[in-house]
Amino acid sequence: MIEVGKKAPALTLVNQDDDKVKLSDYAGKWVVLYFYPKDDTPGCTIEACEFSEGIKDLEKLDAIVLGCSPDDAESHRKFIAKHKLKVDLLSDPSHKVMEKYGAWGEKNMYGKIKEGVIRSTVIIDPAGKVAHHWKKVGAKGHAEKVKAKLAALREG
Repeated sequence: MIEVGKKAPALTLVNQDDDKVKLSDYAGKWVVLYFYPKDDTPGCTIEACEFSEGIKDLEKLDAIVLGCSPDDAESHRKFIAKHKLKVDLLSDPSHKVMEKYGAWGEKNMYGKIKEGVIRSTVIIDPAGKVAHHWKKVGAKGHAEKVKAKLAALREG
């Protein structure tokens, strides 16, 4: 499980272009890493579109945004094209990275307990440490909360 102030777990996953992406590739930058259940579903689309709409403001804060779900690169490409997304999407079909970040586990879906993706977000500082962790988030309005928190962290 991750802990604020501790080093963020290493990750190497493929993005929508089948390129390998490592967390270490972004050393010296702020990283917003958000986990979501499935491409092109209502909540996930809202969240991805809001991050894309606010990408310029996040870039001004020296941050990059990475979304992560179990979907494959092909699914990510279609999702990005359909909604003109401006964020990279990572594939974690084995859930190994999600498990390290506390984004995979039991959840209650319509009264049934099942394993799945827990919608959550981590801000990682330029030194590679966890600066903030939302363990469970709602999709709508979350990108704005991330931007505000990132701005506060950079000032603090």
